[in-house]
Amino acid sequence: MDTKRVKDIMVPLQEYGIVDEDSTLINAIMIFDEAHRKRNRNRPPHRAVLVVDKNKKVVGKLGQLAFLKALEPQHNILTDMSKLSSAGVSEQFIASVTQHYRFFQEDLSALCAHARHIKVKDVMHPVAEHIDENASLGEAIYKIVTWETLSVLVTRGEEIVGILRLSDICNEVAEFMKRLDDENQCS
Repeated sequence: MDTKRVKDIMVPLQEYGIVDEDSTLINAIMIFDEAHRKRNRNRPPHRAVLVVDKNKKVVGKLGQLAFLKALEPQHNILTDMSKLSSAGVSEQFIASVTQHYRFFQEDLSALCAHARHIKVKDVMHPVAEHIDENASLGEAIYKIVTWETLSVLVTRGEEIVGILRLSDICNEVAEFMKRLDDENQCS
């Protein structure tokens, strides 16, 4: 495992669903479904689509959590709530605010009808973090844990060439542990 690099376990950019930032949420869902159908079945499923600007530069990710947050007409407040939680604001205070706003109280069909027209750029998670394709898996683990993220973009110089997912790192570590266990049993 010490010899493996990020590029050995990342998902290449061309295997991921990519959507334009001006697309609607329903367009992103269609692209997500298509990428899911085409994915390598030996790997965990994709849980996001990558978002590109007009120059085809990756500027964000639209993951499952952002997708669900977009259902709420007041989704911007939900983002603020997660920031408050991260800043250490008490759970009781956040619960009282949440109760006041009564999130997700509309009928699900009404929420979905509204959300399908939302622009991806309004609900995506902007991407700032990245890791070089030649970085060690130890460095990748450190960054994913430190950044508390489910995935990180992989770069070659200035170019984004893939995405490294928490699930792929966990699978790699688990397989390494199993091999160590098998080697110890054989000794």
